[in-house]
Amino acid sequence: MKKIIIVFIILLGTLTACDPFNTQFDEVTKVKYYNSVVQTETTVKDTLSIATWNIKFGGARLNFFFDCLGDRSVMTKEEVERNLDKITEKINQVNPDVLLLQEVDVLSKRSQYFDMMEYLLNRTNLNYGVYTSQWKADYIPSSGIGKMNSGNAILSKYPLSSAERIALPLIEEQSEFTQYFYLKRNILKVKTLVGEKELYLLNTHLTAYGGSNIKEEQLSVLSSVLDELKGKYVVFGGDLNTLPPHTYLKKDFADNVCPVTETDDNNYEGEEEFLSLFYDNYQAAVPLENYKARNELYFTHSIDQNVFWNRKLDYLFTNQTFIKGTDITHQNISQGGTETMSLSDHTMISVEFEF
Repeated sequence: MKKIIIVFIILLGTLTACDPFNTQFDEVTKVKYYNSVVQTETTVKDTLSIATWNIKFGGARLNFFFDCLGDRSVMTKEEVERNLDKITEKINQVNPDVLLLQEVDVLSKRSQYFDMMEYLLNRTNLNYGVYTSQWKADYIPSSGIGKMNSGNAILSKYPLSSAERIALPLIEEQSEFTQYFYLKRNILKVKTLVGEKELYLLNTHLTAYGGSNIKEEQLSVLSSVLDELKGKYVVFGGDLNTLPPHTYLKKDFADNVCPVTETDDNNYEGEEEFLSLFYDNYQAAVPLENYKARNELYFTHSIDQNVFWNRKLDYLFTNQTFIKGTDITHQNISQGGTETMSLSDHTMISVEFEF
């Protein structure tokens, strides 16, 4: 037993000191810029269409092990292409000027080593992209995951510059060994230029699981970054993994079949006020009074496709103006175009931004 403990300590020291599995970030690996092969002509305008979508690494509704619905960890090439083509179809129907994406895979084993940034940029009207990883390792020795690179992205019809990867607090309750291989949440911050106007874009994907304070700590960092941008045009959002104020149902969601000992995703109690700061100081794409009146019209997430969207976790905010009545939570085909229930465990939100 003592020998095992000694070996573990040596291995842990080696991992954290030398980074043999390439899970850490330096100035070179923090952000990556992309350009589409064929550039779509753009014009300067006073309103921009903004959207956000967690695309679940092109995994659609396959029964992956982490949802406790199956044992899948890897897709086939045909599955990835089919799912990405449907995602592309939806993006082209909405035709956003700016798109915030979460769970984008770049050369990961589970998605057959597709570079989803290149794939999406070259099949949409979006010209530029910036990507930063949240989960990166040359090899993850668990559940057949293998090589992983998945993270946040911002795609735009207009040039992007000054990209930054801002690290968020890690889950303190995790062991150093787990933390080494686990997701490292962040905020992707970038600037775009529309004519002579600068617009700052922030995209994030907060933790779904963890200690009681981790979401609040991560949201506090987001708030601090926004404070530094006062006086600038700003749009921010993404998958915040947090319920809004005035949410009716906060636990016991019918689609969560994972044992409660493995996840706290089935209980959001005590978190519904975390976003009050943002609703109080910024304009939300979906006004809080609308959400309060009918929660179900604005739900964006469900684990099981056989249970319709049943909680709101995805958001867009601005310190300027979203045009009233232009927000769409793309829950079903009645909102136009390709339905999203079969494409991801999250749906898209879009809105018109007055610039």
